[in-house]
Amino acid sequence: MPILMDDLKTLAMIGALRTAALYIALIVLMGIVLTYQVILQRRSKLIGIGDGSDKMMTRAIRIHGNFCENAPFVMALLILLPLLGTASLWLHLIGCLFLAGRMAHAYGLSKTAGSSVGRVGGMVMTHFSLFIGCGLLLLAAFGLR
Repeated sequence: MPILMDDLKTLAMIGALRTAALYIALIVLMGIVLTYQVILQRRSKLIGIGDGSDKMMTRAIRIHGNFCENAPFVMALLILLPLLGTASLWLHLIGCLFLAGRMAHAYGLSKTAGSSVGRVGGMVMTHFSLFIGCGLLLLAAFGLR
């Protein structure tokens, strides 16, 4: 029985959705790790709410907060793009850039509250992943790819 073009498109979409699922799972795991870093800081410094005027607590909160401000956008892109026919290669690029960016940012901010290669590079990678995904989504929305 020959494989039809629709069958190939369905298989490609399933593969792309699995790729998206991988990155979404890794993003959620990173969010959990960052949440626990805040919890551990709170317990070690006996800070119930807020930052207790503790600089390290403030940084941990901002690392987690900045992640949470960006993660939903990239996760939405990772869900929508495969449904609109985007190839797995693009999803790998978006997912890897986002995760690398968030890790670099978290590391940079954990070391200094000032500007650092990790913070700046992390934001560049994060925003680049979002711009790529947004561009692909716009192209798909207008039927241009």
